[in-house]
Amino acid sequence: MTNFKRAAVVGLAVASALGVSSAYAAPAAGGAAQCFNTRDWIGRTLTDDGKIMYIRAGGRSVYQLEFAGACRAAQDIGSHLVIRTHGSSMVCTPLDLDLRVSVGRGMAVPCIVSKITPLSPEEASALPKALKP
Repeated sequence: MTNFKRAAVVGLAVASALGVSSAYAAPAAGGAAQCFNTRDWIGRTLTDDGKIMYIRAGGRSVYQLEFAGACRAAQDIGSHLVIRTHGSSMVCTPLDLDLRVSVGRGMAVPCIVSKITPLSPEEASALPKALKP
């Protein structure tokens, strides 16, 4: 089995185990956009435990990305995200996003996104200042 096929099988198994669904296609309560374009991704913040990242996409839209495990590499000074999508540059489900963090010249560390939640404007405003992307 090639590495690509193995990664695809593992990704589908993780998504299945985490209960990833296609519920992201319907509009959320409060009118928050369900999908975002990676080209519109402007900022990010990460919780202290590294399990949740908040991103801003397209100006006002804020999304909560939950990770299968802690994404501690994203907390390092000088880290940058390596974002790959599967298909188009639109992200609607965790399966659409291959997120890795690169620190310096080392290998990029994968951060497996298990859930994507668009926040309503009220939820985004209620985030603590340190977590607003």
